[in-house]
Amino acid sequence: METGSLDALTQACRLLADGTRLRLLAVLETDALSVAELTQVTGLAQSRVSSHVSKLREAQLLTDSRLGASTLYSFSPDVGDSLPGVLWSAMKTRLDDDQIGADLERAREVILRRHATLSWADSVAGRMELHYSPGRTWEATARALIELLELGDVLDIASGDGVLAELLANHAKTVTCVDLSRNVVEAGRRRLAHHLNVRFEQADMHALPYDAEQFSVVFCMHALTYASDPARVIAEATRVLHANGTLIVATLSAHEHPATTRAYDHVNQGFSEPALRDLLEGQGLRVVSCRSGSREQRPPYFEVVIAVAKPA
Repeated sequence: METGSLDALTQACRLLADGTRLRLLAVLETDALSVAELTQVTGLAQSRVSSHVSKLREAQLLTDSRLGASTLYSFSPDVGDSLPGVLWSAMKTRLDDDQIGADLERAREVILRRHATLSWADSVAGRMELHYSPGRTWEATARALIELLELGDVLDIASGDGVLAELLANHAKTVTCVDLSRNVVEAGRRRLAHHLNVRFEQADMHALPYDAEQFSVVFCMHALTYASDPARVIAEATRVLHANGTLIVATLSAHEHPATTRAYDHVNQGFSEPALRDLLEGQGLRVVSCRSGSREQRPPYFEVVIAVAKPA
């Protein structure tokens, strides 16, 4: 992280010690908007919005681009380890405010009105992945990419009622789904009864009822936050993984919002990239990759860490 003098730290704190600037940053992380549009979103005077945008621009928290005769402002992707950028990164994870939620809703309305004079692609250029268009969804993209897969015997740990199995069934020799909940397992069996190569079994992921080296691919998708002993889960996944197989893990990044995840029965608060890497290597696995895979666009901005590992 960038270090700085007491004066630099004070200036960074003063810059973000203003509710209006926080509102603008929260909106501009999602949408690129002009000063006039920001005025519509916030309900504030244009001169006031312009003044705050100028200060955020001077601090390099915002960048600008041209769209026709308008200048659009958006959150800068290059803030890096700057003092204002680090401070904002720490603050935004704790922002959960109705005012910001309302601002984001109005921003979407402003974007829609902009479409009346611009093509959809022009209006969202540079941030297209954040905006809906018919058929252009992450699910559609995933289903298209899955067509490239040719899997063998797959194990889905803490599978739920078979969302992943449904995607993989036509591209795997077999898919075995394991979940602790009897109700969930029965629901999965009903849901995927037409896939003869998919089976559901009730079992504890800390003690899998399978022989060693039985599966060519093991998925551990959002299972570790439910694990009382994550190391044991990875040990079991490693045990049943073929010597030439692949383990894929997705889990929440370490966070400080236990009250939110408690409602979903999580028993731990996720894993940092180094912690997940250590967990995998501790079971004798070779980590092919371990990095942040996605970040939610709304508070509290949960991130997901995705790792791919193979037997060493």
